[in-house]
Amino acid sequence: MSVGTIKKIVSGRGFGFIQAEDGREYFFHRSEIDASVDFDSLTGGERVSFDVQPSPKGPRASRVRFA
Repeated sequence: MSVGTIKKIVSGRGFGFIQAEDGREYFFHRSEIDASVDFDSLTGGERVSFDVQPSPKGPRASRVRFA
């Protein structure tokens, strides 16, 4: 499990980016948000934990939840 901060939300398109503590940036889609988190209420700067999964375009965040 990794920890980071919401860097940017593109609510109209249903995705965002997380800046991990290790400095890497990860894409996430609203379908990867834990049921306890409301995607539409996310804002930049919120602390989250997440898993990293491989994808054709590089690693991405999954199971995103509040840290």
